[in-house]
Amino acid sequence: MSGCQYYSLPAIINYYDYYDVVQEDGKPAITSGPSLSAEIFIPPGKTLHVLTLTPFYSLLDDDARGCSVAESLPWLERLGVINTVVAVQPFYRAHARPCNSGIPARRRHFFALPGGFGLPTSGVFLFTSLLAEIRRLHQTRPIDVIHAHVALPCGHAAALLSRELKIPFVVTVHGLDAYSTNQVKSYAKKWCKRVSRLVYRSARRVICGSETVRDQVIEGAAAPVNTQVIYGGVDPQIFTPSSSDAVPAVILSVGNLIPIKGHEPLLRALGAIHQSCGDFSWEIIGDGPEQSRLEKLGRELGIAEKIRFLGPRYRSDIAGAMRRGTIFALPSRDEGLGRVYLEAMSAAKPVIACRGQAIEEVIEQGINGCLIDPDDLVELSETLTVLLQRAQLRREMGAAARKTILQGFTLAYEAARLVRLYRESVA
Repeated sequence: MSGCQYYSLPAIINYYDYYDVVQEDGKPAITSGPSLSAEIFIPPGKTLHVLTLTPFYSLLDDDARGCSVAESLPWLERLGVINTVVAVQPFYRAHARPCNSGIPARRRHFFALPGGFGLPTSGVFLFTSLLAEIRRLHQTRPIDVIHAHVALPCGHAAALLSRELKIPFVVTVHGLDAYSTNQVKSYAKKWCKRVSRLVYRSARRVICGSETVRDQVIEGAAAPVNTQVIYGGVDPQIFTPSSSDAVPAVILSVGNLIPIKGHEPLLRALGAIHQSCGDFSWEIIGDGPEQSRLEKLGRELGIAEKIRFLGPRYRSDIAGAMRRGTIFALPSRDEGLGRVYLEAMSAAKPVIACRGQAIEEVIEQGINGCLIDPDDLVELSETLTVLLQRAQLRREMGAAARKTILQGFTLAYEAARLVRLYRESVA
């Protein structure tokens, strides 16, 4: 873009209603108002040009892909940031159609070795493919900061571009596999860790999606790294509450159908309580290799008719499902934070998640959500039973959950914290 209009942070926060209204017993009740804390005050400064390098970004047929990157960018623009986005994929990945909404991205494919050794070497190939283009861009409109998402390949490429072009860079770590060691085996695992360490040590700031992620980064760094936690945000104007409960009750899960997401224990818990908890349904958004096994287990437990596999859905569909749902449940055992939990909380839904995960940094047990031990079917069954049978508790917990989001987990707050970090990185 050729320029951007600057808005102060209070003006951004004012995008939301100052008071959030939730229907209780058919009457509107003021439940919360966003707080403008000094923590997110943005010092004035010149417009910043930020180059974003990311391996995931919204697509025409999958706008949920990379939404954690794409959705904060318009908010950054409102705070005086000019965004240039380069979304990258190895050459052997299919060329997908870009999403027409939001900040457009330059789609680039680069050479990469297939297999385990492709990951630790991919940053070098990506750097080589981008260098001339980024040099021209920098000469035309100087880049103030490079923001890379994940260490490999984008963080490594950013480190090399930083050294070549003298541009500071920051890198975001989204999940718990901070060193990419879960994706490869043997010597490639050691290589990934070594390269990731170099990236983190040379970055002006390593942005961690939670304290849990930060612990992973520091534990594996073997040397001091400059880390900062910036939680992802959601748009509470999109993920909004409903004025009434669904009848019959709807339990919602959003996530890939893979074992770590906890669909099987949730299914078994639902099988254990379905006769005592009346009529309800379980809606599942997402797909994956576990679907056929879950369908079979549902038939064995006698609740197949209560389960709806909805497959992948657009962001607007997910927001609608959050709105009409009664309870959000995803007893996942491997989450860097889990944006879907925040989205459900923004929609004023009681959330069920697992202890020992990063979402524990957000949820207060029994106040704005529920935490259970992973694979504890008894605790999960009891929690579901209580929430299904006590509508007033659901409303109170949902209102507290939305208040939590409005007071620090919106896209406006995320963007404000990022702008502060960018300015500190170029100071």
